Amino acid sequence: MTDRIAVVTGGTRGIGLALSRRLIRMGHHVVAFHGSDREAAEKAERDNAGSLTAIQADLSDPRQVADAAATVLRTYGAPAVLVNNAGLNRDRPFLELTDEDWRKVLDTNLSGPFWLIRALAPAMIAAGGGSVVNVGATTGIRPRVDGANYCASKAGLLQLTKCLALELAPAIRVNCLIPGMIDTEELRTRWRLDDPERMAQTLDEIPVRRIGTTEDIADALEFMVGPAATYLNGQKVIIDGGQFMW
Repeated sequence: MTDRIAVVTGGTRGIGLALSRRLIRMGHHVVAFHGSDREAAEKAERDNAGSLTAIQADLSDPRQVADAAATVLRTYGAPAVLVNNAGLNRDRPFLELTDEDWRKVLDTNLSGPFWLIRALAPAMIAAGGGSVVNVGATTGIRPRVDGANYCASKAGLLQLTKCLALELAPAIRVNCLIPGMIDTEELRTRWRLDDPERMAQTLDEIPVRRIGTTEDIADALEFMVGPAATYLNGQKVIIDGGQFMW
């Protein structure tokens, strides 16, 4: 096992799994937090035997986050990299959002990263520092219909990134990685991209004329946590093919 540890939330499927794999290639042992999809977690462990350990934790529960962080520190020591990737959507018209819809999404997407950074940062600083990457969303900058809870959580995550970049520097750099349209099963389902007409409409909005891949996001992460980005702090890095250009 390498001495370098990385923690990736939501790190056993989709974009998170691609980020976990890239960090493994960079020489880290990845501790991947997952929610309820045990099958995906077990597969990720099998496919990356010896290089990835999955830990179940509900990021909307501060006690579970604290327990998972304590397990990481007790078993592996301070991580060099923390990637807050896990996210939850519960889309409804604003006037139909329940208290639970609001709390669960805000706690998972915003409070969860806050609790986890707070739990791991002191050990990271004591060990010489590291890098935190919060995975945001374009809807944290531009709103959308039926997503008040999700948009608010991602806007908050972007501002949390900036505040922590001020407070945790110079030991820990904190940045926000924002994917655009990335080819995952969830995206194809939500946007009905298996329909050629819908795909064509989507591509018309993207100057590079393609949907992004999870490897595009992993490439960005590799830069952000690597030696070429030691002067990158408190920034949002948007990987979207030029769709929004913010």
